[in-house]
Amino acid sequence: MTEVAASDQLLVVIDPVARRHDGESVRIAKDVLSAGATVKLCLPDGPEEFARALIRRGSRRPVVVGDDRAFLRAVSLLHRQRELAGCALSVVPVGGALSLVRSLGVPTGTVAAARAVLDGVERRLDLLADDSDGVVLGDLRIPPVTGHPGAADQDAAEESSSHPWLRTCQSLVRTLAARPSRVVSTPGPGPSRLRVEVDGVTLVDLDQPVEAVSVTPGGSGARVEVRPASVGAEAAPLEAVARIITVSGAHFRYRADAVVSGPVRTRTWTVREGAWGLTLPG
Repeated sequence: MTEVAASDQLLVVIDPVARRHDGESVRIAKDVLSAGATVKLCLPDGPEEFARALIRRGSRRPVVVGDDRAFLRAVSLLHRQRELAGCALSVVPVGGALSLVRSLGVPTGTVAAARAVLDGVERRLDLLADDSDGVVLGDLRIPPVTGHPGAADQDAAEESSSHPWLRTCQSLVRTLAARPSRVVSTPGPGPSRLRVEVDGVTLVDLDQPVEAVSVTPGGSGARVEVRPASVGAEAAPLEAVARIITVSGAHFRYRADAVVSGPVRTRTWTVREGAWGLTLPG
């Protein structure tokens, strides 16, 4: 745990979705941060400018003003640049999807979060790194939890919010698509046949259908829980703590934090202890 000096120079990157969603909270965050530190503001118009600002941050400490997706974008970029280990990140949550940053201990109140950026401490946290250079900070779920938009859906929502005419067209398309009464909705995903290996040991194999797999980093490894499909009485979950988790089998999708990925046939996640730093209240 490292003390964070209030006199740090800050690079405050304000996500465009946050500006559209709650301009007043963005203004409050800027005022509090500017009153307590030397601040360089960056107002990117999209992901490319967002990434360019972080890459060119120099010695400034990056602060993301935005929701879970904006924060994940910053973490993923720094991970791919191999700069995550030496960079203490901060976030002031603004937006609709804040479950991830809340679970990490970040205050969701704008003033409290901004004060934590200035007066808080850096805490080293674990993550899961996968074999496609992706990262997981919170929960991993297979199959994805229903009722949450995937990456493509969220990108479309962001695009339509900045172009009202596009939102109107999308609404019309949805209305026309919903008219035929004979269309039968597709049932949700049933049990999957997956092989789940933990540190080289098979926890469940392809001959045992499973309802769900969850992986959460933390402690001395990742907590793995597999819920077998059952007929009649509910089957007891299979649990393990591991550093390397491999899932393979039929094409499957997974939800890592706020993003749905896949389909893939196999994916391996490795625990990286203390791999990144987040500024939290002292």
